[in-house]
Amino acid sequence: MKASSPNKKKLHPRNKHNKLYDFDRLKAAVPELVPYIIKNPSGVDTIDFSKPEAVVLLNKALLMTDYKLTYWELPQDNLCPPIPGRADYIHYIADLLATYNAGVVPTGNSIKILDLGVGANAIYPIIGVAEYGWRFVASDINKESLASAENIVSNNPHLKTMVSLRLQPSSRNILENIIGEQEQFTAVICNPPFFKSQEDAAKQSARKVKNLGKKSVVAPTPNFGGQSNELWCEGGELTFITNYIYESRRFGAQVKWFTTLVSDQNHLKSIQRLLHKVGATEMQIIEMEQGNKISRIVAWKF
Repeated sequence: MKASSPNKKKLHPRNKHNKLYDFDRLKAAVPELVPYIIKNPSGVDTIDFSKPEAVVLLNKALLMTDYKLTYWELPQDNLCPPIPGRADYIHYIADLLATYNAGVVPTGNSIKILDLGVGANAIYPIIGVAEYGWRFVASDINKESLASAENIVSNNPHLKTMVSLRLQPSSRNILENIIGEQEQFTAVICNPPFFKSQEDAAKQSARKVKNLGKKSVVAPTPNFGGQSNELWCEGGELTFITNYIYESRRFGAQVKWFTTLVSDQNHLKSIQRLLHKVGATEMQIIEMEQGNKISRIVAWKF
């Protein structure tokens, strides 16, 4: 099995969010953001990231100004993702595909991406369609999340013909029931649930609030929200990815690249061993860094 590990220490060069946010543009797109804009100690405009409503409005404004959306609404309790990090995943997948396309990033609807766990926000299809014109199939196990994603897709005309949504009916499966018998995909992307339980997610949220300089609260609210299927699953991240890798063997002839985000670096050795065990012919580990957070993409093929 061939392996490589390129080391990336900042947002991808094509990421639209490498510079400071242009709050004049953002306010024009979403006026409701105005009351939440504050000055940081250097006198630069920012928002209070400990306030979920401020984070939602900031991300809505980014989607409106940079990713061609005219409509984006979320149920109150669903995950509101940080846009720069999600965009990085899409850009690094584009680089991965370019490696096998004479160094040219492939664009257009002949590139078909499967997004596992699209969530209520539909963020990866939104970015992938806007940046590269890729076509998406997006799955989720939660009917309410799919209904929210469908609402977003149907209210943005440029997404209607580019994004199709599928319900995963089984809590035991990830790719099974989603990929058709003869269906082909250029790549699969996945942002797996990280936590093992709601309690673990709450502890992390409390740490995040403390790091933002806020006093402890009895029941901290995650500043990006999140339902159980979005944030935690039995066994946590490693168990989910393990099941995903085992299932990927069956679909190796139908998918050029399987990929997943891995938040916990300690899981990498187990993942590498498993990929060798299941017969992956190539693997790549691509590091990403957003602020103080480092994550990585693991990609493999058969």
